[in-house]
Amino acid sequence: MHNTELSRHARQVIDVTQGRPLGCDPSIIRSWQRCLDDYHLDPAQTIAPTVLEHARILERRERLQQVLQFAGHEMNSLHQQLSGAGHAVLLTDAHGVILNCVTAPTERAVFERAGLWLGADWSEAREGTNGIGTCLIERQALTIHQDEHFRGRHTGLTCSASPVFDPQGELLAVLDVSSARHEVSRQSQFHSMALINLSAKLIENNYFLRHYEHQWLLRFNVQAQSVGLFSEGMLAFDGDGVIVAINQSALNLLGNGRAGLLGQVVESVFDCPRDELFSRASAQANNCWPLRTRDGRSLFVVVRGQPRSMPTPLKAQALPEAAPRLNGICLGDEGLQQHFRRALRVFERDVPLLINGETGSGKEVFAKAVHQASLRSQQPFIALNCASIPENLIESELFGYRGGSFTGARKEGMPGKLQQADGGTLFLDEIGDMPLALQTRLLRVLEDRLVVPIGGEPLAVNVRIISATHRNLQEHVAAGTFREDLYYRLNGLEIGLPALRDRTDKAQLLDVLLAQEAGDQRIAVSPCARVALLGFGWPGNVRQMRTVLRAMAALCDSGVIEVIDLPGAIRQVTAEPARQSEHPLEDAEKLALLVALEQHRWHMTQTAEQLGVSRNTLYRKLRRHGIAR
Repeated sequence: MHNTELSRHARQVIDVTQGRPLGCDPSIIRSWQRCLDDYHLDPAQTIAPTVLEHARILERRERLQQVLQFAGHEMNSLHQQLSGAGHAVLLTDAHGVILNCVTAPTERAVFERAGLWLGADWSEAREGTNGIGTCLIERQALTIHQDEHFRGRHTGLTCSASPVFDPQGELLAVLDVSSARHEVSRQSQFHSMALINLSAKLIENNYFLRHYEHQWLLRFNVQAQSVGLFSEGMLAFDGDGVIVAINQSALNLLGNGRAGLLGQVVESVFDCPRDELFSRASAQANNCWPLRTRDGRSLFVVVRGQPRSMPTPLKAQALPEAAPRLNGICLGDEGLQQHFRRALRVFERDVPLLINGETGSGKEVFAKAVHQASLRSQQPFIALNCASIPENLIESELFGYRGGSFTGARKEGMPGKLQQADGGTLFLDEIGDMPLALQTRLLRVLEDRLVVPIGGEPLAVNVRIISATHRNLQEHVAAGTFREDLYYRLNGLEIGLPALRDRTDKAQLLDVLLAQEAGDQRIAVSPCARVALLGFGWPGNVRQMRTVLRAMAALCDSGVIEVIDLPGAIRQVTAEPARQSEHPLEDAEKLALLVALEQHRWHMTQTAEQLGVSRNTLYRKLRRHGIAR
């Protein structure tokens, strides 16, 4: 920024803080006043932001490990929703230190020049008025647009930030979206701000659910279909019915303050004996029922927890052999079964597996199932997503470091993922995104079976590797971005997972996923809705199907999912043949056959009886329409 522009901006700051406002938001004026009076900052100063040492960044990331885990997916999704280009999605801790950043690789240098580095301290006391630092002080979502920044060097940025609170109402993190484009207007940030607030709330709610996963949890909203959505209230209570935590949405719905609720018993808030709450609890908490508060508010609630009337017998925990060995995976597809059998055989011989498949096709689920079915099932399964960890931190995450190995390193050091997986399995997801320098170190580990932490001595490890990617690694080898020798070392056996649209067990998978998402709730799918679900293309694969079924289960009050309940894109599957077909009568017969088959789970005798035809006639019609399971 030129000196004249810096001087102009500095004069504007002085004018506003001396009582000559220029239409600034009150929160901006308060922040500028703090910068001058409390922090003694100079708006014309051009020093670069303070960046923490490598070890300090790792320590702060470790403290927020769960938050970073939840936030990674939301940040990538948010970046895509904002059309990606020109935006950096940032997550900081409660002190304003950037711990994760999602941006287009081609734009990384632009944001780094603006000071948005991993480990940079963007607290208000350091950098003056800015989205992150001012959000921390004001404890509310806000946008700082260009000239509203205190320091003149930051006036090219537009930053929208939203706070993330922990279950006790303390600031946990800040989610921020920054743009360095000059043409960005303040009005254009309204849409972005709504998306950021939603993402921050989802991170907040996921953290609450995980933090109190062993407590009873009351989830509620004013409408039954809104329970399970981001606006729901959540209240955790212990075995005596004493409230131990409550989120902000719950405080808003109950019209009460946190201090007035923490430590109270739930029956002092809700018009329901605590024993009834305990008896209505279920592990999946999908059964929604009406409940009134003591002051007459009407709500719909679910209670998550183990019902008191049905305690879990200890004997069941002592018999792991009785439980299914392959939890969470459906192998009804014959080709997938064959892949699994081959993968397990070579895995038991210590042959590395390379799983290839489209995003969302279930690569990690497949890898975990191989581990669970192997002789290593009682040993750790450690997953590392090479694409979700900042490049300058992945070495420490994978190999760890020894105490005192570099300035600021923790005294006791930190074990890496390879050490954590010792005796078990290390799953390297998105291996194609691993930096070249680390590819060399990983290759050495695979060959020597020794891991060398940063600043430490070699340690023997007994670990088996399963890696996965949605990329064509051979193309990356040809382009020089992936080592050829590492590719052949990881590719002991390559497994290509089919896309969901190509699987023959879609009907079985649909039932498995719906049962998992419905939990204790009994939910069916109407024949027409089932045809639409099975006929949809599912570009997001298994992950997309699970997400849709989760939403449908949460919104289902009647116990049956109908076509009208499905998302619009899926509903069109039942409408398209009637609109586009040149043979509507044949299509109608084909649809009727499919509905009947799905209704009877492809039991031919029962289907023929319902349709009033013989089995031979049924088989003839199926052949004519090209229908096969």
